[in-house]
Formats: sequence, C-alpha cells, structure tokens
Amino acid sequence: MAVGRALSSGLGALAVAEVGLAVAFTIGVGWSWQQALNAFVVTNSVIGAAFAACGAIIAWHRPRNPIGWLFVADGLGHATTAMAAPLLQVLHDGGAPVGLQRLVATVFAYSWPWSIGLLLPLALVLFPDGRPPSPRWRPVLLVLVVTAPLFVVELGATPQPLTPGLPTGYLTVDWYDQVAPLWILSEVRTLAALFVGIIAMVVRYRRGDDVLRRQLLWLVLATITTVGFVTPWSLVTGTPIVVLFAIPLIPVAVTIAIIRHRLLDIRLVVSRVVTWLLLSACVVLAYGVLVAVLDRFVSAQLGRSAVATIVVALLVAPVLPRLQRLVDRALYGDRGDPARVVSRVGEQLAGPGLAGVVSAIRTALRVPYVAVHTSDGPLAEDGTAPAEVAVVPLEYGGAPVGELRVGVRPGEGDLGAADRAVLGLVAAPLAVAVHATLLSAQLQTSRERIVAAQEEERRRLRRDLHDGLGPTLTGVALTADAATNLLGTDPARTRSLLAAIRTDVRTAITDVRRLVENLRPPALDELGLLGALRQRAEHLAWRADGAALHVRLDVPDEVPALPAAVEVAAYRIATEALTNVVRHSGASGAVLRLRCTDDLDVEITDDGPLNGPWHPGVGLNTMRERAAELGGRFDAGPSPTGGRVHVSLPLVVP
Repeated sequence: MAVGRALSSGLGALAVAEVGLAVAFTIGVGWSWQQALNAFVVTNSVIGAAFAACGAIIAWHRPRNPIGWLFVADGLGHATTAMAAPLLQVLHDGGAPVGLQRLVATVFAYSWPWSIGLLLPLALVLFPDGRPPSPRWRPVLLVLVVTAPLFVVELGATPQPLTPGLPTGYLTVDWYDQVAPLWILSEVRTLAALFVGIIAMVVRYRRGDDVLRRQLLWLVLATITTVGFVTPWSLVTGTPIVVLFAIPLIPVAVTIAIIRHRLLDIRLVVSRVVTWLLLSACVVLAYGVLVAVLDRFVSAQLGRSAVATIVVALLVAPVLPRLQRLVDRALYGDRGDPARVVSRVGEQLAGPGLAGVVSAIRTALRVPYVAVHTSDGPLAEDGTAPAEVAVVPLEYGGAPVGELRVGVRPGEGDLGAADRAVLGLVAAPLAVAVHATLLSAQLQTSRERIVAAQEEERRRLRRDLHDGLGPTLTGVALTADAATNLLGTDPARTRSLLAAIRTDVRTAITDVRRLVENLRPPALDELGLLGALRQRAEHLAWRADGAALHVRLDVPDEVPALPAAVEVAAYRIATEALTNVVRHSGASGAVLRLRCTDDLDVEITDDGPLNGPWHPGVGLNTMRERAAELGGRFDAGPSPTGGRVHVSLPLVVP
C-alpha cells in the first residue's frame, strides 16, 4: 500500500509539473490567451491537473480501485499534450533538430486521445467500485480496449501541423483524407464508448443499494452540470473549445463519490442544479424570443438587447420559485406543502382507513415504503421496505401506541428535516387513528371472549342439568310411581320410598342452589354488596394452618345502586382475594376497602411476609379477566407492608 501511495503521489506530481512547464513554455514563446486556447494548452492543462490530482487522491485512499490509476493516466495524457504544444514552438523557434521537433509533435498528437478514447470510458464502466456491473460486461471492456487505438490513430495520424510552419509527428500518413469513412467510424465508436459508460451507470443505479445510488448521483450531478454549461455556451458564443473547462467536474464528482459520498445531501444538490438549468433554459429561450419580437417593433437606437435583458430579468423572480417547486415535487413529492399532505391523510382517515393513509403518505412524499406498526406487528403497509427505514413514534395520551415506518428514498442516507416536519404533523392524527383501531380490535376480542364465555357457561349449565339434576328428578318420578303402586298393599315399603324421594328432592334443591350460586351469589340479593362482603369476611376468620385471621372492612355505610355485572365482579374479586389471603399469605390481618366515586374501587391488603414476586395462577387470571370484561383496571402483587390486590370498575358497563 505504501508503494502504491508513493507511486500515485509521484505520478500526480509529475502531471502537475507538466502543467507548470506548459504555462512556463507558453509565456516563454509569447502566446496570447487565444493562441493558448487554440493550441489546447489551457484546456488540457486544466483537465490534466484535475484528473491527475483526483486520480492520485483516489489511488491514495483506495489503491485497489483501478479508477484512481485510470484518472492518473488520463491526467498525464492531457498534461503531456499541454506541455508538448508550447515546447514544440520553443524548439522550433530555437532551431532544435527537426527529429526532436517531430518527436515532440508525435507526443503531442498521441498523448491525449488515449484519455478520451479509452481511459475515461473504462472509468465510467468500472465506477464506483472498480469492477464491471456483472461478468457479462467483460467482453464490453475487451472491445473498448481493442478498438481504442482506432480513435488514437485518427487524431494522431493527421498530417496537419499544430500551427502553420511547425513540423508534424512521425506517425502521420499522407493518405489520411482517403480513409475518411474510417475516421467517421472512429468518432461513432468513441461516442458509443461514452454511451456504454452511461448505460453501465444506469444498470448499476437500478440494481444498486442506497449507498451505490448516492455515489452514482454525484456523477449524474457532474454530467448534468457539464451539459448545462456546454449547451448554452456553445449556442451563445459558438466557441466549443472553452466548454472543455466543464469536464474537470467529472473527476471531482467521482472522487467525492468514492471517498466521501455523504459529503452533501446529493438529492438536494441535484434538485437545485436541475432548477437552475431549467431556469437558464427558460432565460435563453425568453431572451431569444424577445429579441426576435423587439427586432420588428423597437428601433436599434433603443437597444433591443437591453430591453430584452430587462424584461427577462423581471421574469426570473416569479419563475424561479415555481420551477423549484416543480423540481422538488418531482423528487420529494409534496413535502414542501405540509397542508396538502395532512389534507390527503385526513381524506383517507375518513375513507379507507390506515391502508389508505400509508398509501397517501407514500405517494405524497415519493418514498418507497410506508407502514404503521404496533407491538403486535404491522397494521398497514404500502411498498417494499428498503435497507434504510426511518421510524417516527406514534403517541396518544402520552403513551406509545405504535410506529410510523418510512423507507428512505434511494440515494439518501436518512429522511430530511422537511420530511420529518411533515411526518410530525401527520403523526398526531395518525396516532389517534391507530389508538381507535387498537380499541376496536380490543373491543372485538372482548366481545369474542364474552360470547365464548357465555357459550361455555351454557355448556356447563346443560352438563350440570343433564348429568346432575336431570337424573335426580327422573329418579324422583320413578320412585313416586312405585310408591303409588305399593300404597294399598305395602304401607311400610311406601313410607321407605317416600323417604328416599325426600332425600333426592333435597339433593336436587342443593344442586339448584349451587347452580344459582354460580350464576349470581344469592347473598347479593339478600344482603346487598356490603352485607355480602361482611358475611364473607366473617366466614374467613381462620387461616388454612389454623391460625386466626382478623379481616377488617373499611367500607362506607351504603353504596348507590350498581349494575348487576359490576356488583358480581366486585364480590367475586373481593372474595377470591380474601380466599387467597387465607390460603397463601401467612398474614394475621387483612383489610378490605371499598370506595365508590367515579368508579368502584376495591382494595384488599394484608400484613403477610414478603415472599418475592407473585406468579399469576388461575385465581389472579380470573380476577384480571373479570375486571377487563367490564373495562376496569386490575393490579396485584407484593407491597412494602404485605400483599395488595386493587381493582377499579367503571360504574357504566360498556
């Protein structure tokens, strides 16, 4: 690596030295600026220095990437040509041997064509990682290398001297003009080579990830800028030589793409460049039209160009923001118009729901993927998730309800501030919609559980009636028939049968009471909620190990009329909690508190020892389910003073 860095630095320095010699020789021969331009000294110096410097930087940081070395060679070719042009004039004016002059002329003619015909197309095909887009491109590289000498010979073999009076190179041919079709083929080949490089970039962009696309956008920026500079300059001035000054943008862009592709928000830069290019095109067009119109109606003394310039300048101010909005909308959607995005989201919330919302956000912001996720998974999504996904939290009432996940646009590392500002506005109504969706799902789940519980209760009642009470009553009927038949012939046997009937009826009454107790405790109807709780507390005066347990009630003198479901749930939860105290707590005392304000709050605490966290069993799960069925809140676990069970039930049953 050290040898590679030293070599790249040395070659880059050599190219810069050649440019310095080119400037010195140009000044020495007394060439004017225009003469230096016509001899391509200035343009080759600028292009050579740019390619050599950028290539040396790439080779220093990425010595295994051939693009750096291709650029160094490209820069050396241009720099050598830039130096050879004035050097040839110096040798000619100084009377140097003709052979030496022809050698320098040959170097001048054959150095720079390799840069345009081979090195630059190869770099474009290999950009940015130094490898072809796929193995199928290797024959293309071979064709580029094999056909490159044709373009070099076309430009080097011409018998025309650099300037009149100077000698030509050694490798010139007198029959150059006789094979003109061959040179046309050479020009077509060179254009095709550059076009192949563009196709390679398109293929990479379509197949590449976000990092690769960001790198390619830098080269796209340089290409757009170069074309935007070359076209109007050529149309206005008609001097194509000067437009070569835009070519150094290409190695600069490639260097940034390979070394520091995250230097700027490249999509934003491309947006601004496209806007100014469109504006420039509009200005040139408007200027030309106005000059043509004024040529018919305004005299030359008034200055047609001056009037046209003033009018065009006045038109630029309103046109620029409109053009910028058009370009931004093409690249970023409606993020510059948050009200429009929020309006779209509102329309979808009132219609299709979350599926329409994510689709509207994706369309409005021109992003590849939008989804709404909760802890249970995605609620709605649209598009295909890229590697980079930004997350916007959704909160309702200060509590998280989900996430809005937005895919980052190709070529970007993250969403911009404008995108996040729009998503921040959308997040609030979207969080409300997500909360409503979750509540709806919970309500549906609760309804399904209630229906399932009702069906299970019916099944249990049927089983108890069929297997318990049914056979008992059937036996009573059969025994009564037997007693009737024996009434006149065997009174003693009849009395025995009637006694059996009495026993069976009592058993049936017990079964009926048990069934009724499971449906609704009779104590609630006989004593009310407070009386039933007092009765139950009196029955729980002893622990399972025989130790005494003092249960104290902290309840009001009376409570208002409660819904039957709330009354049953409060009684069942309180009695189950007290039963758990008796069985498991090891406490000597317990307190049952009941308050009725906006909700019915029931709390059972004990002074038992702390035995670590509670593990939910059937009892705790049943209490929690009873509270959830009514939309209440349930909490149970150890406390600093013992155990605690608390439930809050709404007074209005949902």
